[in-house]
Amino acid sequence: MKINFLLLLSFLLIISCKDSSSEEKQETPISNSEDYNNFLAIQKARTTSPYFELWNSKITTDSVELPSFTAVAGQYNMFFESTGDIAYLKKAEQALEKAVKVANIDKETYYRSLSRNYISQHRFKEALIYADSAAQLSKSISATQHLLFDVHMELGNYTKADSIKKLFADPEDFNYIIRAAKWNDYKGKLDMTIMFMEKAKEKAEASKNRGQLLWVYSNIADYYGHDGRIQDSYEHYLKTLEIDSSNAYAKKGIAWIVYSKDNNSKEATRILDSVLTGHVSPDYYLLKAKIAEFENDKKAKKTAIDSFWKLANNPAYGDMYNTYKIEMFAEDPSTKKEALALAEQEVKNRATPETYQLLALANLVNGNKEKALEIINEHVVDKTFEPTALLTMAKVYKANMMPAMVKDIKEELLEAGYEMGPVTLREIHTL
Repeated sequence: MKINFLLLLSFLLIISCKDSSSEEKQETPISNSEDYNNFLAIQKARTTSPYFELWNSKITTDSVELPSFTAVAGQYNMFFESTGDIAYLKKAEQALEKAVKVANIDKETYYRSLSRNYISQHRFKEALIYADSAAQLSKSISATQHLLFDVHMELGNYTKADSIKKLFADPEDFNYIIRAAKWNDYKGKLDMTIMFMEKAKEKAEASKNRGQLLWVYSNIADYYGHDGRIQDSYEHYLKTLEIDSSNAYAKKGIAWIVYSKDNNSKEATRILDSVLTGHVSPDYYLLKAKIAEFENDKKAKKTAIDSFWKLANNPAYGDMYNTYKIEMFAEDPSTKKEALALAEQEVKNRATPETYQLLALANLVNGNKEKALEIINEHVVDKTFEPTALLTMAKVYKANMMPAMVKDIKEELLEAGYEMGPVTLREIHTL
């Protein structure tokens, strides 16, 4: 029997190329549990300190000692950050409200602090009242201008925010640089956003300011993730933990990488479970629910969602978790009316492209597809570039029989597959 050696050689080359291609597709995981295991050890959250006890002991029913109120409020803020317990943020609010009431000197300082507290609680309109009060007393002070910029951005008053930003523009000032990054993020200019964030990182590293380093490392990690630079994202979450080993936000970021990039849902759950032993935030349970859905574990998903609602329904949270609630209500046909009512309320709280896309989604699930399209075209298109908003746009266009529009957005969403996660990526493929 004759053998065609040229044909055999070609066949072997094809097989070799296929094997090589398969090896290339098997990407090396980004994460390594040895990098972060030491940070996952159960740590009892610090909810007191000698400093706190000293100043708290000075507060009485008729106390007018301002340093006590501000010092105690600062400590309560730290306790809230470390535990996620909303009670501490509310206690900080009470201390700051008393400080505002009794202050006669430097009153604008206490106005700013209370405004920041309200921002944390998503009480943005109240935050603006106190920011404006501070401005009446110290309009030219940069700290007040920074606050006003932040509040107006949260409220969707972008023209006003831009005009305020120009008042404190200084390319060498850390506080200006991080707000320039935020502005470019709003404009959808990710390259510019990262450029400013990297400049802010240089400033923070040069000054060795712990607070600035924590903020920059954790936030630039997010932006690197948006840009598909997952390794850089991972490394900066680790940098965050090297400064603050209990930082829940960074651990959640690593859990997302493990789940969405490395497809290791069990390890991601292990990380989240370690966080939830000492830091409890409702949204962490929604990530657990997503992971359980990915694993097709209906029981675990229900348990996680029940845990979310148990926490999020605490009246002390107020409007802090409205975005998540609307999304959850919209997923269940039995609560679609609640989704619409809450979305309408949230737009009144702050009229941003992100809240309008939620209103469009709520209208869509309630059968108001033409109304949803109207909202999208007027308040969302070219006003936000967040993948979640783009997904809502695609759903609305699909419902209104606009396949060409859906196709364009679908391509963009597929590129954001890491940000959206495996479960949502399945939904994107069905558009």
